[in-house]
Amino acid sequence: MNGLVGTETALAILPCGTANVLAKELGIPWDVRRAAELVAHSRPRRIALGQIVPLDPQRAARYFLCLGGAGPDGVLVYSVDLGTKHKAGVLAYWLEGFRQLVSYSFPRFRVASNGHAVDASLVVVGRTRSYGGPFEITTGASLFSDEFEILAVTTRSPVTFLSLLPAVWLRRLRERPDVHIWKATSLRCETLSGNGNGNHPVYAQVDGEPAGRLDVEFRIVPAALTLLVPAKAAEARGG
Repeated sequence: MNGLVGTETALAILPCGTANVLAKELGIPWDVRRAAELVAHSRPRRIALGQIVPLDPQRAARYFLCLGGAGPDGVLVYSVDLGTKHKAGVLAYWLEGFRQLVSYSFPRFRVASNGHAVDASLVVVGRTRSYGGPFEITTGASLFSDEFEILAVTTRSPVTFLSLLPAVWLRRLRERPDVHIWKATSLRCETLSGNGNGNHPVYAQVDGEPAGRLDVEFRIVPAALTLLVPAKAAEARGG
């Protein structure tokens, strides 16, 4: 996908990933043969992409389609065993997630955009409703808008993080006082001094792949990619 940015070549989706977030978002069946049959009847849509830009100029920026984040999900993606991921799929993330609940210190970092700033232990930068597996977190996000929906969590308590799971299932996450949600076209995430980062660096991830340590900025890049959208999904979104 990064190689297609700025070209007229369209991207079609065949669901061969671990969580297949984009396929779920577009209503594409997980059966590859059935998904391939939809390609000829799909419609090209020019969409915005997310971009993660390290504040260290020695590191390269990269684009992403669905979601980014920093904090526990970043260190989870960084730490998950690739062999276990290949064999167990999404279960590998669950196993690593429970391990991180015991070992991770949940350091806070500064999250700032559009005059909105909060010290968070987790941030999710969404372009899609789906987060992975059965979860929908940034439910106000859309691939077809030119903005992110941002969700920031301020707690450092592993027990409180566990209590967020039923809130997600019951669609009551937005009612939590330790959860902040807003929309923006850019977001800067920077480490804070004296928060344990020496022992537990804060990592970022984009589309379930490691994206290095903070400090980083997430940006919207309008009209960056042509995506083939199945006809039914295109009609549902007025395109």
